[in-house]
Amino acid sequence: MKSKVYFSKDISPEKIVEMYKTLGKELTGRVAVKLHSGEAGNQNFLKPEFWKPMIEYVNGTVVECNTAYPGERDTTEKHLKTIENHGWNKYFKVDLMDAEGPDLELAIPNGKCIQKNFVGRDLQNYDSMLVLSHFKGHPMGGFGGALKQLSIGVASSMGKAYIHGAGDTGKFMDADHDSFLETMADAAESVVNYFKGNMVFVNVMKNMSVDCDCCAVAEDPCMKDIGILISLDPIAIDQACLDLVYASDDPGRDHLVERIESRNGVLTVETAAKLGYGSREYELIEL
Repeated sequence: MKSKVYFSKDISPEKIVEMYKTLGKELTGRVAVKLHSGEAGNQNFLKPEFWKPMIEYVNGTVVECNTAYPGERDTTEKHLKTIENHGWNKYFKVDLMDAEGPDLELAIPNGKCIQKNFVGRDLQNYDSMLVLSHFKGHPMGGFGGALKQLSIGVASSMGKAYIHGAGDTGKFMDADHDSFLETMADAAESVVNYFKGNMVFVNVMKNMSVDCDCCAVAEDPCMKDIGILISLDPIAIDQACLDLVYASDDPGRDHLVERIESRNGVLTVETAAKLGYGSREYELIEL
């Protein structure tokens, strides 16, 4: 059966809430809201005001984890300051999930490259997760969407190094590239399994640069905005975003496609589909 992916060209905070209601999946209990809070200096990340109606609708807590690379989010102290500077705690409860250890270890029995994942300890405080992703390019992954949020995003600082090293923190940033992409698919599966279906995924195709929101110095967007997608399937929603990029006649399309293809970004989606926690086959339903 094809997964349902809802799509709208109307990119507005109110439309996200409307699409969530149409999806018909109510996130219950303590809701973790995973998003990208933005590296200091980045101009493209989606701001708190944009996400505010959706986060308030589910009464969620914004969750993040420290980075594994140098910057303004690689320690708890600096990360909390960046979160404050970007205005997240002005509107929402914010939980830096790996502010204190030990990490929570999630098993991946059938993982292609890794059999365990290390995430922020506080993940165990939540019953469901709303994954709010800014779809765009990425310097290493080719693109960033729902699968990246689930893997690198939820991983603790050490867990991020473990994923980047394809299971060896000593090879951080030096592992075989395709193994890193496959490891992201493994790690994402562990988070999907942890929440047992109590998840909703939103991808917003806006401010689409070839660079990620983790870049302090990022290229400006190269494509016009496309729209909002929402689904219960993280694989289908990322595949739908890729297909919309490829189908675009925008002059900046080729620049973004080059970034995706030069990093073999689709391999993460392909590996995730083989692991079986979603499908690349989907029905796109325009609202």
